Amino acid sequence: MGREDFAAITTRENKNMELKAIHTRFRAYQLGEPGSSFSYFADNHFTLIEAKLTARSIESLAEEMRICAKTEIDTLHITSWDMDHCNLRELKEILATLMPKRIEYPGYDHDSENAKNCLSEIISYQSSRRKAALRMLAQRIDPPYIEGLNKSDEIGYSDLIFHPKEIFPNSNDNSTVKVFRGGMFNVASLGDIEHPNIGAMLRRSRAFKNEIDVLILAHHGSKNAINSKNFFQAVKPSLVICSSDYDNQYGHPHDEVKTALHELGTRIFTTKTGDVVIESIPNHRKEYSIKNYISNSDKLSSRDQYISKKFRLLSMNSDTLRARQNPGFKGLK
Repeated sequence: MGREDFAAITTRENKNMELKAIHTRFRAYQLGEPGSSFSYFADNHFTLIEAKLTARSIESLAEEMRICAKTEIDTLHITSWDMDHCNLRELKEILATLMPKRIEYPGYDHDSENAKNCLSEIISYQSSRRKAALRMLAQRIDPPYIEGLNKSDEIGYSDLIFHPKEIFPNSNDNSTVKVFRGGMFNVASLGDIEHPNIGAMLRRSRAFKNEIDVLILAHHGSKNAINSKNFFQAVKPSLVICSSDYDNQYGHPHDEVKTALHELGTRIFTTKTGDVVIESIPNHRKEYSIKNYISNSDKLSSRDQYISKKFRLLSMNSDTLRARQNPGFKGLK
């Protein structure tokens, strides 16, 4: 499976997990047009989230890869077949120049020409890589795949895939939901999900409720059941990220979403002004910084610093950890 993936379903107690020092970076790219593009780097593994690469983002991505000492990406993770997540022309450029060793693509069928052509391009890329005896796996993230994953809800450094556990009528609700946990801070990617049942499933997960440092707003921060005060209150992300184009023609994030987060004291960082960069602070165990840049410059529009949830959780003693994960726990007798 490449980097280990798990389905977050069971509630086994974490044992003997030690805090690791891992240089970790996350970047949200300003595209200059509607759409999303992010990257997550941890333990020398570089994941590009979404098949989007624009004239405005290409230099930022090249810079990010130089910082991470990478010439190729390890994983291309695509949450949705919509063109603002996977654009055929940009997908071709990513495959030709960045040469991912693994592609995680949406696990639902879509009748758009873009979706059909993108899937065909991915399968063709896999075939050509294998003919050249090069490592490559194109993995469809669908309900059978998730059902076949090892089950875990433990604190750890393995990624978790939550959805699609079933196929919904609305294609937005078939987006892949994944938590990237390979580094010292965790990032939750929600794609375009909107359905309240998916939100309820995520709120029931111990891992999702306790471990999310960075939450990428669902569907670019539009008003829906996922981007609600109840959901944010349950998940308690340290901060949220919203991808919005420079002109912000769709008004993302929605005013009610901004109000809900403000009332909870959770900061929003958007790509409207420029890229957002999050990086672990040496010794890469406890704290990470976030910087929101002004487009095409080294100037900052804002910055902040946080303590990772992984550090807090793994620094707890066993009884405190059990009480945190199981409210009402009074200690072992």
